[in-house]
Amino acid sequence: MSDTWFDASKCLIGGKWVAPQGGETLSLENPSTGEELSRIARGQKADVDAAVHAAEAALNGEWGAMAAVDRGRVLQRMSAAVLDKVDHLAALEAADVGKPLKQARADAIALARYLEFYGGACDKIHGETIPYLDGYTVYTLREPHGVTGHIVPWNYPMQIIGRSVGAALAMGNATVLKPAEEACLTALAFGAIATEAGLPAGALNIVPGLGAEAGAALSNHTGIHHISFTGSVATGELIQAAAARNVIPVTLELGGKSPQIVFDDADLEAALPFLVNAGIQNAGQTCSASSRILMQRGIYEKLSVMMAARYKELVVGPAEADLDIGPLISARQKDIVEGFIAAAKPKNILAQAQLAEGLPIGGHYFAPTLYGSISPDDPLAQAEIFGPVQAIIPFDDEADALKIANGTAYGLVASIWTRDGARQMRMAKKLRAGQVFINNYGAGGGVELPFGGVGKSGHGREKGFEALYGFSTLKTVAAHHG
Repeated sequence: MSDTWFDASKCLIGGKWVAPQGGETLSLENPSTGEELSRIARGQKADVDAAVHAAEAALNGEWGAMAAVDRGRVLQRMSAAVLDKVDHLAALEAADVGKPLKQARADAIALARYLEFYGGACDKIHGETIPYLDGYTVYTLREPHGVTGHIVPWNYPMQIIGRSVGAALAMGNATVLKPAEEACLTALAFGAIATEAGLPAGALNIVPGLGAEAGAALSNHTGIHHISFTGSVATGELIQAAAARNVIPVTLELGGKSPQIVFDDADLEAALPFLVNAGIQNAGQTCSASSRILMQRGIYEKLSVMMAARYKELVVGPAEADLDIGPLISARQKDIVEGFIAAAKPKNILAQAQLAEGLPIGGHYFAPTLYGSISPDDPLAQAEIFGPVQAIIPFDDEADALKIANGTAYGLVASIWTRDGARQMRMAKKLRAGQVFINNYGAGGGVELPFGGVGKSGHGREKGFEALYGFSTLKTVAAHHG
């Protein structure tokens, strides 16, 4: 398929690629070079309004009348079409986001898996009968909300579209997607794939644009019945306020300061790749990144040396070079990360990754940095930096580890490394997090595993069947038949 299979300067509305009504476009930058990669539509309120009306028409038409099993078959075809275009999608994502090709390819495969999973689940969401008074039959139905809005970030466009839009479509909702202005090419490519696979017109509408314009218009639109947002806490607060005014549910996945807790009895060799990779993947620009490594004092010296050695082997370079780490998404994001580093300069830097030779001058490259002996209340241990920066924090015992691990405003993911089964259970119950991993981190992505946070990491759950419940509303029917 050629590069003309979709027009990045247009919106997908009602099954057609249309120019934004304002006639404006935005420049999309290649993070690896700093050069313009493409131009995207600058969608605004009028475009969002048209997309919502197209979604409403789909619900009143072919999409709304489609049986669950047939919705599933459409999603399965979409999954197969994504797999057919994995390499093309990976190249787009790598250029757009800056992540190494191997990571971008994994994201494309994950998108296909989400569609496969939700396609298979469409006709398996059941209601139940409820024993009640004599002469009554009572049962429940799970029904779509209606038109759902999806605002996805730039760091994992394909994966988040899969877990959000995929689940919403599986439940029979019609969707309006607003991708991030920093990286949206694979979102638009997904629209072309969905259309080609037979998704009825209007079931998926895509309006690129600025968050303050298209994003705000979508989150405030009275025709939206559920909002799903992944991004910053500050923007999440605005979206939740807009949802409150319209009295609609919202799913928020906002961020984290996720700890990995390593006890003296842990298998250090097994833990090492997880400790490092979970902090530097996608240049640390991951909500569930493990930016805090809590080490029991008995293994602190040995394990910190092991991590430092691994860091020194890492190489940063352009996405197409397919090295360990790519650039940060933008100059702005690089400034934010470097600001944390500048404030932390007097502290203990244990190691930094290598920058490849001959890097493009305009690229946003940053060497992943590992800090040792950080205090739990230090900004490096409290703030979400959203870059490849990890802080090692020593601890004494279980109580100390729990106090440190739970001592931030976030609660997204946590990991426990220990061979002690009783300790595993105690820690898992007491950690304040939406996901807890024992002797692993991330469980290979886990499309089937409910994902979401507590505290400032947000609320609501994505992935697995929980996402389907979230994208539906429960109706109780009580029939009196005497």
